[in-house]
Amino acid sequence: MSDPARTRTGPEDGDEDDGPPPRSPGDVLAPGYRVVAHLRRGHDLDVYDVWSETRECRCIAKTARPDLLHTHSARARVLREGRLLLRLTHPHIVRAYEVVTAPLPLVILETLPGETLAHLIDRSGKRLPALEIAQLGLHLCSAVGYLHRNDILHLDLKPANIIATQGLAKLLDLSLARAPGPHRGGIGTPGYMAPEQVAGGNLGFHTDVWGLGATLYEVATVVPACDAEDESTGAAWNRARDACTPLPVRRGRRLPASLANAIDHCLNQEPDNRPTVRELGQRLEEFVRSTS
Repeated sequence: MSDPARTRTGPEDGDEDDGPPPRSPGDVLAPGYRVVAHLRRGHDLDVYDVWSETRECRCIAKTARPDLLHTHSARARVLREGRLLLRLTHPHIVRAYEVVTAPLPLVILETLPGETLAHLIDRSGKRLPALEIAQLGLHLCSAVGYLHRNDILHLDLKPANIIATQGLAKLLDLSLARAPGPHRGGIGTPGYMAPEQVAGGNLGFHTDVWGLGATLYEVATVVPACDAEDESTGAAWNRARDACTPLPVRRGRRLPASLANAIDHCLNQEPDNRPTVRELGQRLEEFVRSTS
């Protein structure tokens, strides 16, 4: 059983927002699902640790915030993610058990042991060894490649959306997932969006490759590839396509050249100049073999 305080399934750790109080322990969210604890609040979602009477175990429940339950967009986002996850079966993607439409829109997910990479970085401040970075990358390439083969872009790859435990990584939060194609700007998390996500336009598989690179960069250096809070670039990052040009990863961490080059290649400003997920996976696999 995981510690609910360390289990995260929402868009981002520590993204608490003002609003009405969440449901209290003992409250019933839907028939058969009783609140054990409120885990976190995002911009439009609440995440709960719940007891499932049917399964006789604890699960994770995601639902719209109480003050947004009347809005179509918040309810639709919950149900869209749940129905999408029910279609997917992959060892590196969180598993959905059920979608509940009434009285609240709920997605019921498996409870995962461990902690998000963002929580791990904040708690320990330690940089992962090079071999573990490559192995993490292989798990993520496996999950993202599977999404792409199902014509799905994740569009929110970041340390807060990845659970790590006992050498296993699992991808969370498909609430922003879209099919490839033209999309408005700003779909994603500031600081982790590819340039084309910021500007808007045609988003493709290479857009998620940027997110993979940004994630591996941060676990390698414990510094974000693009700091959306930086006063010198933050405003420009929200306006301009080329506002964020990450420094080479070896400026923040001495890594083997082959691994560093693979990460930097993902963060190329031009989508067509980034590797495919398959190419990135092959480079990481070669590094693991040579290191082992």
